[in-house]
Amino acid sequence: MKNRFDLIIFDWDGTLINSIDWITQSLQQAALTYGYPIPAPQAAKDVIGLSIENAVLTLFPEADELSQTQLANSYRDHYSSKQLSKDDLFPGVYDMLAHLKQSGYQLAVATGKTRSGLQAALVATGTEDLFCMTRCADETASKPDPKMLLEIIERTQITHDRCLMVGDSVFDLQMALNIPISAIAVTCGAQSAELLQQYQPLVCLEQPTELLNYI
Repeated sequence: MKNRFDLIIFDWDGTLINSIDWITQSLQQAALTYGYPIPAPQAAKDVIGLSIENAVLTLFPEADELSQTQLANSYRDHYSSKQLSKDDLFPGVYDMLAHLKQSGYQLAVATGKTRSGLQAALVATGTEDLFCMTRCADETASKPDPKMLLEIIERTQITHDRCLMVGDSVFDLQMALNIPISAIAVTCGAQSAELLQQYQPLVCLEQPTELLNYI
């Protein structure tokens, strides 16, 4: 697999940053605030990667349009109440990204977060300058639609066979399959290796920094 890729596209939550438990708590708090059944932890984790609108619709299908908006806003308020820092990245991730960039790889982010949410996270973790491009769910189609990946690939002008998606959810891997491009799964985030392997990743890694052993 060495020297096989030129562009590496990362998911954000659960792939580069250790945020899954906080997202889960924020979704549960939104349900509590508006009197909806509190989703079980794994149910909440299973929607991470979708846009917040699609996540709310999946978790609370009985909610009307106004309630969906309230739930989404409540989630955002709770999630943003935590001040992020570089320490919230998984161990070794910052150095890995810096090394990959220095080695000549183009790095990008494809995320279900909003632009404002990702921008705040990039600034807080000091990673903004490491990526050549980022795409967010409120700018394009939500995962697993491959539109955000295709927009990144088009902008960078890298051929599909030289592109790699790295993510922790079935939405990341399905998005890659929908093009298709190669993908690597990480199991430090939302979903298990057993589930992720059903979506044909090249390999399942326990931690994102293990990527350095494969490329």
